Amino acid sequence: MKRTVFYLTVAACLLSFLCIDALAQNPGGNQRKEAEFVEEYILPVRIMKTEGEVSESGNLLKPYVGQVSTDEPVTTTFKTTRRKKASVLLDFGKELQGGVQIVRAISGDHSAAVFHLCFGESVSEAMSDVSAEGSTATNDHSVRDFETAVPWLGSATVGETGFRFLRLDLVSEDVEVPVVAVRAVSRYRDIPYQGSFKCNDERINRIWETGAYTVHLNMQDYLWDGIKRDRLVWMGDMHPEVMTIGTVFGNHEVVRKSLDYVRDGTPVDSWMNGICSYSLWWIIIHHHLYWYYGDKEYLAAQKDYLTQLLRNVIRNTKGNKENYKEGRFIDWPTNDNPDAIHAGLQALTVRALEAGAEIAGWLSDPVLQNQCRETAARLRTYVPDPKGNKEAAALLAIEGMLDGRTARDIIVRDGARDFTSFMGYYMLEALAENGNYDDAVELISEYWGRMLDLGATTFWEDFNYGDSKNAARIDEFVPEGKFDIHADGGAYCYVGLRHSFCHGWASGPTAWISEHLLGVEIVEPGFKMVRIRPHLGPLKWVEGDFPTPYGPIHVSHSRQEDGRISSKVVLPEGVELAMD
Repeated sequence: MKRTVFYLTVAACLLSFLCIDALAQNPGGNQRKEAEFVEEYILPVRIMKTEGEVSESGNLLKPYVGQVSTDEPVTTTFKTTRRKKASVLLDFGKELQGGVQIVRAISGDHSAAVFHLCFGESVSEAMSDVSAEGSTATNDHSVRDFETAVPWLGSATVGETGFRFLRLDLVSEDVEVPVVAVRAVSRYRDIPYQGSFKCNDERINRIWETGAYTVHLNMQDYLWDGIKRDRLVWMGDMHPEVMTIGTVFGNHEVVRKSLDYVRDGTPVDSWMNGICSYSLWWIIIHHHLYWYYGDKEYLAAQKDYLTQLLRNVIRNTKGNKENYKEGRFIDWPTNDNPDAIHAGLQALTVRALEAGAEIAGWLSDPVLQNQCRETAARLRTYVPDPKGNKEAAALLAIEGMLDGRTARDIIVRDGARDFTSFMGYYMLEALAENGNYDDAVELISEYWGRMLDLGATTFWEDFNYGDSKNAARIDEFVPEGKFDIHADGGAYCYVGLRHSFCHGWASGPTAWISEHLLGVEIVEPGFKMVRIRPHLGPLKWVEGDFPTPYGPIHVSHSRQEDGRISSKVVLPEGVELAMD
């Protein structure tokens, strides 16, 4: 009994120590953990606008200890009259996933105060009500425009969406409501960044970090596409996210959980998410996972479904052409271009079948392996004309079905125009496939860097580079004569403010930079053997870490005066360096 008490005492002391340590790092006691997730309370960094009777609004920027008292010396008072509402627009400094906590102080009126909340990924969105005539703002997937009651001498924590800005309006009239704090409640996985990247170009560094953060926010219970809209598991959209997770976080269970979720919800004779290419991406992702992590047990668990799916893909070919009848989709900007869709599906089908052949080999199924090989070889005898489309040209070039010079000429034409945040990753891959690293780095800086120029802290669902030339930043009110990149942009399913500004499929440059600039190539599945071939492009030096099942590989490369690259490589035990 004494031993049990001793153990409990030690455990209690250890828990107290951990709590004290957490409080020392976060004095307000502003984190609450749930398994791998953490909820972090974040104060606004800027008061962007006030309307009506709002006194001492700057107090909302001051620290809050996390406990309301009967004697609050520092408050912000809201009073709405019939003539004018009391309102404040807050900037939390970066895109977040979660909600908000409103803390109310003591006052003479005990009635619950009603506030109207309008979250936004941009200033324009936060200033746009869903009910406003002509507004493209929505509550789709997550409610971002609603009313809530805040109790007297208490707090209310509400909301679950993606946002950076919050407009808070007091609805209750003719009462003074003293507010102690308005804090964002950010929910994310508390996981280490195992991968890293630095170079002499700070713009490229910020792009790598922003792509990593974009995916990190979308690693919720499942791997989402977006944290405001498209809080869903879209299989094609997952591929760039999986690539980024592999280069930043390593082998994470959210990937397998999401793959299995879509598999279990899709009959094998149907297409995942109703899109034929998304079933192809599922096959390609499984090939990628085994190549990275060598998990034979997990791959074997997919065999029955995978075998039937591959045979369904084979049935949807005719002669030497893909022949899908339904769900024909590559990316939204190609949605009205059947030639580009056909060329893209031809290339993706070859890629999926060749991936399937390798998987069948790993699973000792020579019959399936031969079926996949033979069909892929037959499809390779026909190469559709990409008709100048960058997405189609990229997918064909990656498979070696379009020569490098032709692909390069199409992809770099007009710079970042006609790039997309999803398929832009494959355009970069196509350039790398043919050694055009200078072009790729320049396009990364031009396209994804331009989002940063416009105030992005995460990468967007879609970005029309042509619209950006006269666009205002998303973290400012749009001046007269400037283009509103959020409210006035977008198309297809992402018209105007419905447009997602934190979309995991836009993170591709992070994966591309780690793989190609650091030059880490897997030679044997599971990182048992690697080759290091850096490609600095226009950069002077690069360094970073690349996660493996054995721990991170650390590399640094610098260009010498004679043009040669000097490298330092540190491998974890269990990883062998190929000397060819």
